[in-house]
Amino acid sequence: MAHERIEINPKVMGGKPVIRGTRVPVELVLRKLGAGASPEAIIADHPRLTPADIHAAQAFAADYLADEELILPDAAACAGLRTNASRRGWSLCFGRRTMT
Repeated sequence: MAHERIEINPKVMGGKPVIRGTRVPVELVLRKLGAGASPEAIIADHPRLTPADIHAAQAFAADYLADEELILPDAAACAGLRTNASRRGWSLCFGRRTMT
């Protein structure tokens, strides 16, 4: 999907996605939103941004994640990991983040 408000240029911020016409990385906008900042607070910190820019950053991230390829473990390789001998391996195969 085309994102008219998002720019990726190797000469700007090392090629990170930024809000077009600014040096404000999409990542920064998303981190601020994730930390609880309101769009209005982000715009106050970065006056060149608009509410549409904030929404464009969110849409870009959603589309990026939607296109992400998942590498799933081989079911046969994971079949024998349901023993207590390999909790770490089981966690990797079945999605638990707890490592022992």
